[in-house]
Amino acid sequence: MTLDEALELAQKRELDLVEISADAKPPVCKIIDFGKFRYEQQKKEREAKKKQHTIVLKEIRFGPQTDEHDFQFKLKHAQEFLTEGNKVKAYVQFKGRAIMYSNQGAELLKRFVSELKEISKVDQAPTLEGRRMTTILSPAKKK
Repeated sequence: MTLDEALELAQKRELDLVEISADAKPPVCKIIDFGKFRYEQQKKEREAKKKQHTIVLKEIRFGPQTDEHDFQFKLKHAQEFLTEGNKVKAYVQFKGRAIMYSNQGAELLKRFVSELKEISKVDQAPTLEGRRMTTILSPAKKK
């Protein structure tokens, strides 16, 4: 039908004439309640937003001479973070002359990674960046 006829029909029904496909020959239009259409679209977007999961990067800080109890305490927190589905960034912060013990920091992070190997995978191996040695772990895929 012609544009005038379609507009007249939409006005009689107290609805809106919405162009669906402008590229088609002839252009495709639909008679709908545009307010209701927008409401339904927004409702679908809200539902999709509720279902999506954001991945958070949690940080755990060590010193080069971190004691056993502190290590186990932080390991427990890392396990909780990984089971919740978050990534974990573990780092050893070197202060002052402690940079001489970078090998101890590397061993600490390797031990940390090996303790968590069943529930995580390594995204970034331990690397020294300035005065900080970091590694990033992400949760292993659930089977």
